[in-house]
Amino acid sequence: MIKKELVFDGNEKQVFATEDPHKVIFHFKDVTLAYNSIKRARFDGKGLLTNRISAMLLGYLNHNGVRTHFIEQTGEREQLCRKIEVIPIEVFWRKRIAGTLAVRLGVEDGFCPGNTIVDLQYNDDALDNPVINKHHAVALGLASYEELDIMVAVARKAGSLLEALFHKAGIELVDMKLEFGRTSDNGELILSDEISPDTCRLWDEATGERLDKDRFRLDLSDVVASYRTVLERLENIMAN
Repeated sequence: MIKKELVFDGNEKQVFATEDPHKVIFHFKDVTLAYNSIKRARFDGKGLLTNRISAMLLGYLNHNGVRTHFIEQTGEREQLCRKIEVIPIEVFWRKRIAGTLAVRLGVEDGFCPGNTIVDLQYNDDALDNPVINKHHAVALGLASYEELDIMVAVARKAGSLLEALFHKAGIELVDMKLEFGRTSDNGELILSDEISPDTCRLWDEATGERLDKDRFRLDLSDVVASYRTVLERLENIMAN
């Protein structure tokens, strides 16, 4: 697949057109952002790790019946994906309550509720990505009720699959952010973007050590080393 013109230049990823109008190439950068792009840094090699981890996880979901935009990894930093129309909603799957949600709800960081939470945020940086419900999303014309039900169901299935996979690697999947889109060829609603330590909270089951972007958010250092640990553990269990 030939990489053609740049169609989107994001902070952490670029998207390139290909000779197929319904396929694009994602290129992962070494840049890391947090707190609505207020905090920024560059870590050599991070893009290689997030590309590989996301390719493994999205491929795993495809194999287990969760349709995603991922087709194949095409290079150290690149993967071929189906072209989609982005739905500006972030769907959060949460096994624990952590980060800003813990602050907002007044509970201890890492609080474990009796239920698995799936909630929605409007993906609009200018509005600071507010929490919304299905009725808000429909009122804004972001998605239909049917699409929102599918997104929540897919988030629950993906969360269950990945929680079990990470457990085999000795990692707890605390929460994750998922994004969806409609394919350009037939309008199919599928999982899109990436799944990596940039979009998940991942804690070592034995030590509680954070192996995700919180290392950057909280100035814990060893960002790349932690991402590499995640990759190596996933590679080990998937090889067996």
